[in-house]
Amino acid sequence: MSSDTKQGALVISLDFELYWGMRDVRGIENYRETLLGERLVVPALLQLFQQYQVHATWATVGFMFCETRDELLQQAPTKKPLYVNKNLSPYPHLSNIGRDEQEDPFHFASSLIKLIASFTDQEVASHTFSHYYCLEKGQDIESFRADLEAAKKVASKYTLNMESLVFPRNQFNGDYLSACKELGIKAYRGNERSWIYRAKSREHESLFRRAVRLLDAYVNISGHNCYALETLAPDIPINIPSSRFLRPVSISRKMLEPLRMRRILSDLTHAAQKGLVYHLWWHPHNFGVQMDENLLFLKNILDHYANLKKVYGMESLNMGDIARRSLNGNDVVHNALVNG
Repeated sequence: MSSDTKQGALVISLDFELYWGMRDVRGIENYRETLLGERLVVPALLQLFQQYQVHATWATVGFMFCETRDELLQQAPTKKPLYVNKNLSPYPHLSNIGRDEQEDPFHFASSLIKLIASFTDQEVASHTFSHYYCLEKGQDIESFRADLEAAKKVASKYTLNMESLVFPRNQFNGDYLSACKELGIKAYRGNERSWIYRAKSREHESLFRRAVRLLDAYVNISGHNCYALETLAPDIPINIPSSRFLRPVSISRKMLEPLRMRRILSDLTHAAQKGLVYHLWWHPHNFGVQMDENLLFLKNILDHYANLKKVYGMESLNMGDIARRSLNGNDVVHNALVNG
């Protein structure tokens, strides 16, 4: 690779939620096996990332930092979201969870968070405190700010200063960026630019868009969704858009899995050759069943990345790395950040 060639970058972010991300759509008994599997997936992913020297961002629901139910209740903000759909709020259900991680491995994860933080180049980021829905009816800026403050506070006891954010269900809300900036968030994961990935509430989501997104996982409909680092707007927080959701291995669509792999490897190759950013994301619970098959699928992607690293100098960056590099590349913004 010549010295004047731009390096491409693989960015990986994970939405670490346990049951908090699924409680309004799936009964816990129907998801029990997957959630228990997720607790095995996390250390397996960390080992794999260490093997390939992968930097990753773990966007973690704030509830999971609490070691006990009593602590969770104590850390909960006074101002809570007043969703029109009452089932969206987890707060009325807190009395039903267990006392701690040992009794309830579906809602608490302090041991796993400490494990993640102990690994080099792994960024613990925010997925809000309560898995807050930013586009559902009843949400507002005041309750969002209170939620994010609680998330930052509960992480501080781990000496973690979370500076990156992933909006739950990818419900990006531009009205909330000022609150993010005030609370020290320097980066967030935006959505792909195609209309099929535009942020919407669950009420306004359509089966057609979901079907097209599924098809896009196998056939190039929306493009490679890569971008140059220097094209990221220097506003704080910086939007680091996603490029591809890494869907779990599908038994029913097993014959199509080679197409899905080829789609991702093609994206990666394009990013490496053009010196662009490619942002892959998923939930650890997506690997909770058929863990070995899903880890093998990921390993094949990382093998390809490792080859692109040798040939084109592609590198691995987490969201925090991207934010720092982007800000440091813009003296005006950087000085404002330091002096402001």
